[in-house]
Amino acid sequence: MIRDSVCALVIAFACSATLGAAGSSRAKAGDKIGRGKYLVDQVGMCGDCHTPRDDQGRLIAAKYLQGAPIDFKPTAPVPVWADKAPAIAGLPGWEDTAAIKFLMTGIAYNELPPRPPMPAYRFNRQDAEAVLAYLKSLVSTGK
Repeated sequence: MIRDSVCALVIAFACSATLGAAGSSRAKAGDKIGRGKYLVDQVGMCGDCHTPRDDQGRLIAAKYLQGAPIDFKPTAPVPVWADKAPAIAGLPGWEDTAAIKFLMTGIAYNELPPRPPMPAYRFNRQDAEAVLAYLKSLVSTGK
């Protein structure tokens, strides 16, 4: 009888530890996406260029990070100035390893830096992975 109680206790402990670990890894995945959202929205301010604006200059939330014309120009000529910011919601056309490299080094898959006005970010790996996770998550949520 005591042996059965001990076995039941051990099984219950093992199950709760396993469930706790699974919940913890889900929380960590959510934390990574949350960190990525913070970096995209508050640090990189990616929406300023990659989200179109309405006639009053307000960002169009329904088209968040879906690409937009660049509505400002440099004061002096810049021959490679980008006229449009591409869609980055879901990172269409980017392999994960190329996106991480770009976010960490500022060098794209074509071995070139971004065209101005896009800055060449130098995120650490953890933050680059968080940005990648967040941008990839936008496809499944439809945002």
